[in-house]
Amino acid sequence: MLYPVQNDKRNRLDLSGIWDFRTDPDHVGEAEGWSRGLSGEILPMAVPGSWNEQYADLFNYLDLSWYVRRTYVPSAWQGQRVMLRVGSAPYYAEVYVNGQKVGAHEGGHLPFEFDITDQVKWDEENTVAVSVENNLSPQRVPSGDMDSAIGAFASFPKTTYDFFPFAGLHRPVWLYSVPERHIRDVRVVTDLQGTDGVVRVTVHADAETGRLDLGDVGAHLTFKEGVAEAELRVLGARLWSDKDPYLYDLHVRTEGDHYSLKVGIRTVAVEGGKILLNGEPVQLNGFGRHEDFIASGKGLNLPLLVKDYQLMRWTGANAYRTSHYPYSEEEMMLADQEGFLIIDEIPAVSLNFENDENIAARLRMCQQQIEELIARDKNHPSVVMWCVANEPMPGNLKLAGAGTKEDYQDDPTAEKGEVFLNTLVRQAKDLDPTRPVTVVGLMGGPTAWLAETDVICINRYWGWYILGGQLDEARAGLSAELDRLWEQFGKPIIMTEFGADTMAGMHGQPPVMWTEEYQADYIRFHLEEAGKRDYVAGMQVWNFADFAAVQSIMRVGGLNMKGVFTRQRTPKMAAHVLREFWTKGK
Repeated sequence: MLYPVQNDKRNRLDLSGIWDFRTDPDHVGEAEGWSRGLSGEILPMAVPGSWNEQYADLFNYLDLSWYVRRTYVPSAWQGQRVMLRVGSAPYYAEVYVNGQKVGAHEGGHLPFEFDITDQVKWDEENTVAVSVENNLSPQRVPSGDMDSAIGAFASFPKTTYDFFPFAGLHRPVWLYSVPERHIRDVRVVTDLQGTDGVVRVTVHADAETGRLDLGDVGAHLTFKEGVAEAELRVLGARLWSDKDPYLYDLHVRTEGDHYSLKVGIRTVAVEGGKILLNGEPVQLNGFGRHEDFIASGKGLNLPLLVKDYQLMRWTGANAYRTSHYPYSEEEMMLADQEGFLIIDEIPAVSLNFENDENIAARLRMCQQQIEELIARDKNHPSVVMWCVANEPMPGNLKLAGAGTKEDYQDDPTAEKGEVFLNTLVRQAKDLDPTRPVTVVGLMGGPTAWLAETDVICINRYWGWYILGGQLDEARAGLSAELDRLWEQFGKPIIMTEFGADTMAGMHGQPPVMWTEEYQADYIRFHLEEAGKRDYVAGMQVWNFADFAAVQSIMRVGGLNMKGVFTRQRTPKMAAHVLREFWTKGK
């Protein structure tokens, strides 16, 4: 999972650009040799990008498609291992080089790679082909093509979740080379001892000896069965935080190889009702977001990424959740640099527990996604929490209920869901004991599903889906529920979603639902109530910007309009309310 780098020992070549593209609804491409090149109705397709946004007649197409590109592999790479790495290809992809299948990957939003050294043709063009499909299925994560407890959302396409199922090669495709005997993985764990920083490094490599260097501190490495460990002490360390995101350069060298990465020295802990960053309480105020924009869909869009970070900073935000899937590695690196605090989430959105065969398939997929996510993002100081599920669904959702065991005593999915979610929480803690782990609970869902989490993360829509138009009553309902959850768990609470759909430019006096004034008043009362409670450790508005959703009677123009910015990034009134609260005293 090491991100490809260019240095004195390693090389990389970005294959992003315009690829040949053809749909394959009859699944004949492999038999007809499309992996060696496309013919017939070939379309130019931008990579990264979602095919749904680039062609109107492909907007709702999710079935099998083929991407093909030809490239030379630089002759200077001979003698090294050549790797082909795909950043994201939801949901299932197969990869071919010069007509030969080199591997496959299930699940979107996380990278995968294959050693293609033996398939490379030197001094002539090579053909790279990737077949991708994002068909909706009850056994996939996230799931689709099934009935949903929130049926009004699951219209067309028939998802169980409230965002559009964009398909395609969403992140860069890299060719890169490494020495025959190379560094395979680096894990960095930081701690504090007084004013000193402690950096513990584990390196996996084909080597006998090596060296670490971090600033003016270094250590020798001695490998045993391919693994070496060392500890570096940084005297008077400059700590990484949301206010001062200072990064050190860590260099790892072995015989013949070299890898560098940015390191932020910081600690994360939970104590009572507080989340502690470097031993001090911190608020995770910001947004739920989506990788979503016009034309690029979920494709990596670097100018948009930079702009979004500046807009979030303008509101005073310092945090967000990668709702509802892992975001790009480029985004995680920018978060490290800019000092954003990230709740990093796998794609386990709207899970349900009503079919044992489907449950088993989803559990396998969720466990793979947790393993891959932690392997990818473990060294990012910006990642302060893992989230293993968003809004898991009981069989008989009581949206206005308290979520008690009594509410769900006759629902067999309640116990199945508890076992499933606890399995994921424990897995994440085993893989990374240095960060808190959470599950984001649905309004009215079983609170027992949150019991093993370190932080109580809740999505609540008092004043929208419940008591819509009745903000005074909604305020009372929110206040009572926050106090009840604190009394039940005694853990920090983050509202990871709260919001109201808003048509930009629609105004009203008195403020009524869908107007900008209503959204502004709605967000204001949530922030006021949170400010009265020390145990509320963060408020994350749903959503940062309007985004593409499925078509339904609930989604005007196929958009979820809960953004405080429009999809084009124009602020609504609510964005100014956030700025008023979050920049006060800064």
